Amino acid sequence: MAKVDLNSDMGEGFGPWPMGDDAALLRIVTSANVACGFHAGDPDVMARTMRLAVENGVGIGAHPGFPDLQGFGRRKMEVPHGTLANMVRYQVGAAAAMAASVGGRLRHLKLHGALANMAAEDAGMARVCYEAALGVQPDLVVMVLAATEQEQAARSLGCALAREIFADRAYEDDATLVDRRKPGAVIHDPARAAERMVAMVRAGAIIAESGRQIPTRIDTICLHGDTAEAVGIARAVRAGLEAAGVGVAPI
Repeated sequence: MAKVDLNSDMGEGFGPWPMGDDAALLRIVTSANVACGFHAGDPDVMARTMRLAVENGVGIGAHPGFPDLQGFGRRKMEVPHGTLANMVRYQVGAAAAMAASVGGRLRHLKLHGALANMAAEDAGMARVCYEAALGVQPDLVVMVLAATEQEQAARSLGCALAREIFADRAYEDDATLVDRRKPGAVIHDPARAAERMVAMVRAGAIIAESGRQIPTRIDTICLHGDTAEAVGIARAVRAGLEAAGVGVAPI
């Protein structure tokens, strides 16, 4: 039976401003990508989210992004590679320490937002980020956007990697995500999200909006935690996969 991991970006509140229903998502997903304070999150939110992940047996990952709280890490930045490496090290180090403090251990890395999108088109940039993270913790599993330059960078490093697709995002023909500013870029209907994921896992391919299929291994599916429909989509995707005979298990 085919198996796939379900991951979600979370820990994205800040101070008194909550975002998403992390507690509900942590009863559905198998991996949590926890914001590290640069694009979202703070020490209290990180600790609370990671503690809940440990209690639910969910794998903990670092989710580093650009230092862009106001823009939620979705604005592109031009950052020298040396500085970028230090930004990633700083965030991964914080995530590893916080995970240990609540009885867990950091298991994986996943880039966030504009940083992830830029690295999906620039293998050199992706490699800088991954080398920096692995320098902090060499046994991290690197989650990569499947069939993009992120995957090429991780493969060149010979590290453990998990190829990711998105349940709630539309795809271009080159396997990159449709820009959020375009209509239809974000999928809000849980039934449609579940149908798409079952179709892609069965096909062993990303299915772009044009209908083009991009063959890839699929190790993990992302369910974003910051939309109103997040929990509904997560439940629908998990139920759809299990009904189709696809097992859900951690990477």
